[in-house]
Amino acid sequence: MARAAAFLGSINVGGNRLKMADLRAALTDAGIAKVETVTASGNVLFDPEGCSAAAIEGVIVKVLSDQFGLDVLVTVRSRDEVAKAIADNPFHEAGEDRFVHTHFLERQPSQAQFVALVTDHEGRGPEKLALGERMLFIDYVDGAGNTKLTGPFIERRLECRGTARNMRSLKRILETMEA
Repeated sequence: MARAAAFLGSINVGGNRLKMADLRAALTDAGIAKVETVTASGNVLFDPEGCSAAAIEGVIVKVLSDQFGLDVLVTVRSRDEVAKAIADNPFHEAGEDRFVHTHFLERQPSQAQFVALVTDHEGRGPEKLALGERMLFIDYVDGAGNTKLTGPFIERRLECRGTARNMRSLKRILETMEA
């Protein structure tokens, strides 16, 4: 059975501290099969065993809330969707893996929302943006550390939450999914 990945937003940043061993144990206890984490930033691999992405997202959200007191975005993607997050990113080949990100979005924003994001960001930094299918692609060019293109800035314009991973992390996650 193909592995899937759950990307959890804001884990082990901004005060949302969570030990991956505790997360793995809680998700396994909740009935999710073959739970594995990749790095300590909220990347959970598992076997969906016929469950829909929405059902798994719901279980993980409930576990995070009930057992850890966290209210964070959880978005589940199949192995093929993770591969697509790398392949479809138009900045992947040209930019540095650590600066090129894919933001996994909770829903598809409209073209008008994306245009508003690009327009509002114009002149604020060198970042490049492109819209994908429930994904936002960004080349942070000079790094994400001092950018004005922050998560809250993006969320206000797109009117949906997202969680980002750089190409280095996505390649490692995909490699682990395929192992």
